[in-house]
Amino acid sequence: MSRIASPDQFRIRLKAVMAREGLNASTLARGAGLDRSTLSQLLDSATDRLPRAETLAAIAGHCRVSVDWLLGLTSREEIGAEIIEAVLQIEGARHDSLDRFVEWLKAAAGSRVKTVPVTFPDFLKTEAVLRHEYAGSLMVEADRQVRLARERLEICRGPDIELEAAMPVQALDLFVSGTGIWRGLEAAARREQIAHVGRLYRDLYPRFRLYLFDQHRTVSAPFSVFGQQRAAIYLGQSYLVLSAIEHVRQFSARFDDLIRAATVQPHEIGGYLDRLVIG
Repeated sequence: MSRIASPDQFRIRLKAVMAREGLNASTLARGAGLDRSTLSQLLDSATDRLPRAETLAAIAGHCRVSVDWLLGLTSREEIGAEIIEAVLQIEGARHDSLDRFVEWLKAAAGSRVKTVPVTFPDFLKTEAVLRHEYAGSLMVEADRQVRLARERLEICRGPDIELEAAMPVQALDLFVSGTGIWRGLEAAARREQIAHVGRLYRDLYPRFRLYLFDQHRTVSAPFSVFGQQRAAIYLGQSYLVLSAIEHVRQFSARFDDLIRAATVQPHEIGGYLDRLVIG
């Protein structure tokens, strides 16, 4: 027997997704491009009607849930064919991706953010290290990256961000030895960078926790998970962004696998950095 859409079920699910996303009637109406009074009527238990098709589509699109789920016709919340929110593949997309990363970080306030960086988190890097890393890049301007790294750091200093990062211990080994992409970076700059990470880590811990895992035991592509909202896989010049709840949970679980395999735990990071010897 087919199920019939119910105004009450629609109202229950709409209120649930609003609460989860931290939305009120005004912010949802503004974000979905709806009239505030229309949304208020839909939320009123005395209103015994379903929204018009275009209104329903606007709400579902903004909240990243399926229309059928909002109507109570399915238990599957994700949008199905629209689980991929964005694949930024155009030339110069890296610039937009970086701006969006900052937006996603801000939007995740109050939630856990989990990230597996390419090297180590940019907001921990000194300006000298950032300029060395991006000096020859065709995708990113060093000045822009320095600014964005500072912006990320300020966000991470806020009381509403709980950030975890997992990275290979081998990434630090490469940095300490000045090999790989760090070839040509003077030892003095590398020593200052390690000291800088130590100072920032003491300041940010425990709201920021760093785990080091061994690439001989496990490996991972770089990705980030922003609460329950989205997972972003870094592809080099772009991000593949998934917003389906099921997929976000899978990446969150993968991150948890990495931290369970960590050989250096967050409370050990300070001592580990102190023992690093840079020649």
